[in-house]
Amino acid sequence: MARRYFLFLLLLLTGCAGTNWHVPAEFTPKTIHAGNFEIATLQKITSPSEPIHIYIEGDGHAFDGRGAPTRDPTPRGTFLRELAASDTSANVVYMARPCQYIMSPACDVSDWTDGRFSPQVIESAADAIKQTAAARPIILIGYSGGALLSGLIIEKYPDINVKKWITIAGVLNHSDWTEYFGDSPLIHSINLDTLPRVHQLHYAAENDKTVPNSLTMQWTGGANTIIVPNATHDDFENLILDFTY
Repeated sequence: MARRYFLFLLLLLTGCAGTNWHVPAEFTPKTIHAGNFEIATLQKITSPSEPIHIYIEGDGHAFDGRGAPTRDPTPRGTFLRELAASDTSANVVYMARPCQYIMSPACDVSDWTDGRFSPQVIESAADAIKQTAAARPIILIGYSGGALLSGLIIEKYPDINVKKWITIAGVLNHSDWTEYFGDSPLIHSINLDTLPRVHQLHYAAENDKTVPNSLTMQWTGGANTIIVPNATHDDFENLILDFTY
């Protein structure tokens, strides 16, 4: 099962499965066995000493248009993959969430719905980061639900050497988020009560209907927050991230 999905990942990311996104030659698909899951990644590692930029994907296709859980949470959009591909830094990794692209035997629908921030999901993502980065300094970039997952990793695993945390259209508190939309609470997920004490920068979209920037301002208090004009949840045209710390 894992091999079949990894082959699908190779086809999708090389433009053979209907996507217009082309993987630059310097990126290599790699599956990481981490915790209970196999994590799909694209990696460009060219320097043993420079920081590594790790991009964590959003929630993907977790629900269909009727609000029902899907059987496969693999993202349909390419926003974060394209953003990672445009990063000219020496070391860049795009990291999917558990059960995206690769349906591990342990995967259950809860892992992309009410348990998308569960202890086992957090542990798996943290393990994948440790295997990828080793002792390198890390700039951790989380998109949408990947923002909360990355924040929880920073909070729960202080041994991971995160020098800066960047979020893009990020959910930073899932209870506030589900309450705002009147959705069911994520009962099997852990939450962030306060933001981690690390250098951080939060990009919010002016026209985001998925994660309204009013919520972002509530969570950050306006500190270290940039509202990007004319942007939507998955369209930050020509977004240039500030990696300084």
